Amino acid sequence: MILPEATVRLESTKYQKKIVKFTEYSDNYTVTIHGMPDDNEVIAIKADAFSAPKEIFQGTKGECKRADFVIIADTIKKGKFIVFIEMKGGKKTSKEKEIIQQLKGAQCFVEYCQAIGKSFWEKRYFLDDYQYRFVSIKNIKIPKSKTRYESKADIHDTPEKMLKISDPHHIQFNRLIGGKK
Repeated sequence: MILPEATVRLESTKYQKKIVKFTEYSDNYTVTIHGMPDDNEVIAIKADAFSAPKEIFQGTKGECKRADFVIIADTIKKGKFIVFIEMKGGKKTSKEKEIIQQLKGAQCFVEYCQAIGKSFWEKRYFLDDYQYRFVSIKNIKIPKSKTRYESKADIHDTPEKMLKISDPHHIQFNRLIGGKK
């Protein structure tokens, strides 16, 4: 369904572990996520790869915004998750309200893909039993210290309760979906 140009390929480390590198070329920074599921269990999508739908929506409520990346994982061991990720390079960044709008926009994108899968692919339960996770990563371009995780709730399953990661140094996929570091 998703064009290869709108996806991010997984890489293998020298220890045969899977990683994904999310790069914001316009701002010149990269975030690496370690401990990714196998290639056949995951797809990483550049959610902001297409133009904002400004020709259709007014944009007054943030409905034209999208987060940077989406990870859709269907694993036997970890379960089924859709992780929405918004990245910010430095300390001067968007307000939390705008990040929430971006995360909501990416969620709408995935829900649109879900409707396409059900209607055009005739997959009745396409993406139905996936758990959502919302993540904001900031201070990427600042010299690294220990990665800090902050969440308003035990499970970051809505944009308003997003997991906030600051000074990313070594981010683990398990941590993004709610596992331990």
